[in-house]
Amino acid sequence: MAVLSAALRQRMLTKLRLLYGTSRADEVQVRLEELLGRFEARPARTDPANRLTERDVVLITYGDLLRQEGEPPLCTLHRALKRDLDGVINTVHILPFFPYSSDDGFSVIDYLQVDPALGSWDDIHRIGRDFRLMFDAVINHISTQSAWFQAFLRDDPAYRDFFIVVDPDTDLSGVTRPRTTPLLTPFMTAAGEKYVWTTFSADQVDLNYANPDVLLAVLEVLLNYVQHGADIIRLDAIAYLWKEIGTSCIHLPQTHAVVQLIRDVLDAAAPDVLLITETNVPHEENLSYFGDGTNEAQMIYQFSLPPLVVHSFRVGSARALSDWARTLYPVSDTTTFFNFTASHDGIGVRPAAGLLSEDDIQALTRLAQARGGQVSYKTNSDGTKSPYELNVTYVDAIIDPEAAPADQARQFLASQAIMLAFVGVPGIYFHSLLGSRNWTEGVAQTGRARTINRQKLDYATLQRELADPGSLRFHVFNGYRALIRRRIQEQAFHPNGEQRVLDLNESVFALLRTSPDGTARVIALHNVSGQPQTVALQEADAGGPATSLHDLLKGGDYPWQDGLTLRLEPYQVMWLKVLK
Repeated sequence: MAVLSAALRQRMLTKLRLLYGTSRADEVQVRLEELLGRFEARPARTDPANRLTERDVVLITYGDLLRQEGEPPLCTLHRALKRDLDGVINTVHILPFFPYSSDDGFSVIDYLQVDPALGSWDDIHRIGRDFRLMFDAVINHISTQSAWFQAFLRDDPAYRDFFIVVDPDTDLSGVTRPRTTPLLTPFMTAAGEKYVWTTFSADQVDLNYANPDVLLAVLEVLLNYVQHGADIIRLDAIAYLWKEIGTSCIHLPQTHAVVQLIRDVLDAAAPDVLLITETNVPHEENLSYFGDGTNEAQMIYQFSLPPLVVHSFRVGSARALSDWARTLYPVSDTTTFFNFTASHDGIGVRPAAGLLSEDDIQALTRLAQARGGQVSYKTNSDGTKSPYELNVTYVDAIIDPEAAPADQARQFLASQAIMLAFVGVPGIYFHSLLGSRNWTEGVAQTGRARTINRQKLDYATLQRELADPGSLRFHVFNGYRALIRRRIQEQAFHPNGEQRVLDLNESVFALLRTSPDGTARVIALHNVSGQPQTVALQEADAGGPATSLHDLLKGGDYPWQDGLTLRLEPYQVMWLKVLK
C-alpha cells in the first residue's frame, strides 16, 4: 500500500482544486487515496536519484515488427533482443501492445489487455526480466470500439460524460490542430446524434478529463502498468489533454496539473518509475513539460533534433544544429532529454519552427518527396495547411541513394552518432537500427503515409540480410551496435553530464561531453558534409590540460602538444577521450 505524506496529500489536493473546484476536490481526493490504497507499492528497483546513466539506451519497436510463423511476435522479439542486442540496449519501448482498432495501436480498445495477436502479459513479463520496459499510456483518446465509448453510445449514465460533446455550430477555429481531419465527429447514440471531440481521427475519441471519473479511471490504468513491470511510462499526445472552448486547447494549465498529478501518483506507488511526455511541438513549448524540474516529466522527447540533423546533412552545415544545441541547459539533476531521430511516426517539422527558415522547412519537404516519401499536413487556425511531418524513413532522408551500401551506412551512422553523443538518453527506432528503407508498398496497401516506416519483417529473412556483407542492413546494424557499445562504456556520455558545443568548423558538429563528476571528457566530432574537413583543437576545447586524445572508435592515440589539428573524411565520426 502506497504511503502518502502530508505534503504529498496537500500537493495533490491543490491540483484537484484547480481542476475541479474546491467543493469537488475533497471528494475526488478521498477516491484517489482509496485507489492508491488498493495497489501494493512497488519497491524501488533502481536508485531514484541515479536511475539513468550512460548505459541507458532505449529501443523503440512494435510488438510485431519481427514475425516468425508459429510463434507469438512478442516471443520472436524477445529472442531477437537476447540474441543480437543483449548488452547493447537495456530498455525496450514496445509501442502500444493492446487490442486496437486503427493507427497501428494508438486507438486502444482495452487498456488492460495484451493484443492476443502479439502474445500475453506473460510474454511482456519475460521481456521485462531481461530489459527495462517503457509502456505507452495512450490516454488523450480511446477507440470507438472500447467498452467506455460503447457505453457512451448506449447513453449509460456512468459514461455519459466520459467524452466531450460540442454543438457543431461552436466556433472552434482557435483550437490548435495536429491533423487536417474534422475536429468533431457525429455519432448516433441512444439519446440522439451527438458531435464528439476527435483530435486525431474519427476512431480516436478524446477523453473528458473535466469529469473526475475519467481521471481516476486513467490513473487506475497507469497503476496497473506499474504492476505489470513498466519502468517508464510514455504519455502519448499529452499536450492536447484538457479542452477549454475559447482557448487553443494545447498546453493548458489543467493539462500540466494532470501531468503533475500523474507524477505524484507514481512517486507514491513506484518512485523509480519514470514519466516521459510526447509533445510534438516547438522547442520552448516542449520544455514546459519538465515543470519546475521536480514535479512533471523526468524526460521529454527532443523533437527538434530529428529535423535539424536532416537539415545539417542536406546542406552540409551544422550551424543551425549547433546554434540550437548551445541554448540547451539542464533543468535539474533528475531530468534529461529523450533523444531520437526516427520513430514510428514521421519526422516532425513543427519543432523546427523558429530554428529553421520557412525556405529550409520547405526544402526538407521537397527532400522527403524526392527520396520517395510523403508530407503530412496540419490545419492552421486561418484554415490554411502547413507541413506537420515528413513521412520517410530516416535512412532515406539522410543517405545518397546512388552511393554504395558501405558509403550509405557511413553517412547514416554519422547522423546517429550525433544523437548518441547528445546530452540525454538515446532512443533508437528498430527500423533505423536495421537500416530499413521506405516501405512504399505498405503505403499503397493502407493508404496511410505513416505506414512507410512501419513494415513488419520476417525474422528469418531479416537474419539472412543482416549476415550479407553486401547489404545496407549489414553495414548499418553492425556499425550501429559498435557505436552504442562505445557510448555505454564512457561516463562522459552520462545523461546529466555537461555538454558544450565547440565552434571548430561549420561542417563539423562538435561537442565536449563531461561526466557529472568532471573526471571523464570526450570530444565528439561529426562531419555532416561529403567533403573532408579540418579542425584545430585548443586546450579550451578539451576542457583543460591533456596529454593525448584516445580514439574510441578506431583505437590509437593522438599526442597533444599545445593543441591538435585533425582531418575528418566525409561523414567521419571521431569520439576522442581526453587523457590527462
